Amino acid sequence: MTAPDLSSRLRFYFIVDCDSPLGLEKQVEIAISAGATMVQYRNKHFHITDFIALTSIRRLCRINRVPFIVNDDILLARAVDADGVHLGQSDERHAAARWILGGYAIIGASVSTTDALLTTDLSNCDYIGTGPVFHTSTKADADPVIGLEGLARVVRESSLPVVAIGGIDSGNAGSCFSSGANGVAVISTITRADDPLEKALSLGAVCGSPRRDLKAPWKDEFELIDQILAGCQSTLGKTFMKIPPGDDASLFKNIEKPVFTTDTQREGVHFRSCWQEMDEIGKRAVEITLSDLAASYAKPVGLFVNLCVPADIAEADVVELYRGIDSALTGHNVELGGGNVSVGPVLALDLFAAGKGNDIFPLRSAATPGDGLYATGPLGLARSGLECLAKGDFSFPGLIEKYKSPKARFDAAAVLFSHGVMCVMDISDGLYGDASHIASASGASIRFEPSNMIIDDRLAAYCDKYGLDPVSQILAGGDDYELLFACREDVFAEIASHLPEAHPVGCVVPRAGRLCIGVPEGTVSYRHGQSFGPK
Repeated sequence: MTAPDLSSRLRFYFIVDCDSPLGLEKQVEIAISAGATMVQYRNKHFHITDFIALTSIRRLCRINRVPFIVNDDILLARAVDADGVHLGQSDERHAAARWILGGYAIIGASVSTTDALLTTDLSNCDYIGTGPVFHTSTKADADPVIGLEGLARVVRESSLPVVAIGGIDSGNAGSCFSSGANGVAVISTITRADDPLEKALSLGAVCGSPRRDLKAPWKDEFELIDQILAGCQSTLGKTFMKIPPGDDASLFKNIEKPVFTTDTQREGVHFRSCWQEMDEIGKRAVEITLSDLAASYAKPVGLFVNLCVPADIAEADVVELYRGIDSALTGHNVELGGGNVSVGPVLALDLFAAGKGNDIFPLRSAATPGDGLYATGPLGLARSGLECLAKGDFSFPGLIEKYKSPKARFDAAAVLFSHGVMCVMDISDGLYGDASHIASASGASIRFEPSNMIIDDRLAAYCDKYGLDPVSQILAGGDDYELLFACREDVFAEIASHLPEAHPVGCVVPRAGRLCIGVPEGTVSYRHGQSFGPK
């Protein structure tokens, strides 16, 4: 379901035809094969006996990562776990859909005229469908034809992406795009054609949607594990393992000063698969888990992954996920020790990492009054990148990349270790939240010094666009995975010559009632999943 933005997902919008002799599943197979980017289920006479067919085509869409929309029925959309709903012009129903389906459901609205556009509250909607642009016989109660001029008028007045509908085929779809439409919705041009696949492919070509091979769902746990291990270079047992994955357990060689950490990455809480490719999700999970070892001055040696996989995910996508895991492990010379695969409601990874400790084990409790508090790089970028994804604003690719592709800072950890820094942690919950952890553990307070904080140019531009305070964005932060450390000022001066992006963010002072001083009113610590809440 990954796409650069919603407009790309709307490009080739297929609506199923419940009155066609062509079965629903066959219709959807043809549409997806021809490049359909979104599928809508519309059945004005839905009966409970239709639910099995409905779930079947929803599963087909989910396996192939194509958004699945239900027409008109909010509760049915919720029941079938659809990606969204398409409604009429009722403001009240738009708000109800957002409340019931959640902040990241795709909500569409039918708006045929500019007058209707100006009188409809679309604040809870993500796109509008307008038409009929051309004469259609599919919908008996269709509104009057608005033509290309009417389509162009709606496009000019709309702040949302527009999907053209009504009498569209490969011969006239191009004119809809020329009139400003972001996508075209089709039904009978495919479902009533003598050769549905040929018609669908022709339309896909006009939409610029490449033909795709249908993906198969994973079925057998052991076959899936065999496929995963066959593609992993990090399972060869080259350095730290005597017995690699394949038996009931893996046998490690002796590890001096073993250090262990765990992490969980769960769809809808820590990531959204519609925002990232599967290999990116795998890489990100590994880097986040290993970041704790970097903050502990430990050399990572092995990783175990327990994978929870929904039934409606393609086997090829799981293999791609592990390709990303393997890539990250190989980059850090870490071996995959094994794990487990089980079925579950959402994609989730539980990770367990082992490392070889060093002569220093840094502690959160080792900060003392008089120390400065420092970060190894600019902060607030990942949080802002996440917000860009949530807003559908792709004009800040550098920020989005910071969220998608964090790096465990072993390079910075080596510098801090060489200078004997005793208080280190990675920044995952935002500067404010993680500084609070250090203050609490050390029995001290942290006084922030905003004037010394680095404000990255990309962060400044983002905050300028949305009227945000960069310092508040840095403090709330989250998912930066830079290292936060406390040391004397003279020690930092030496560190800064090796880490040019390191900078002061505050200082450690005797406990003064509050854990953190100098925090703008209303600042709250980052909580994973909070940015996946209501729109």
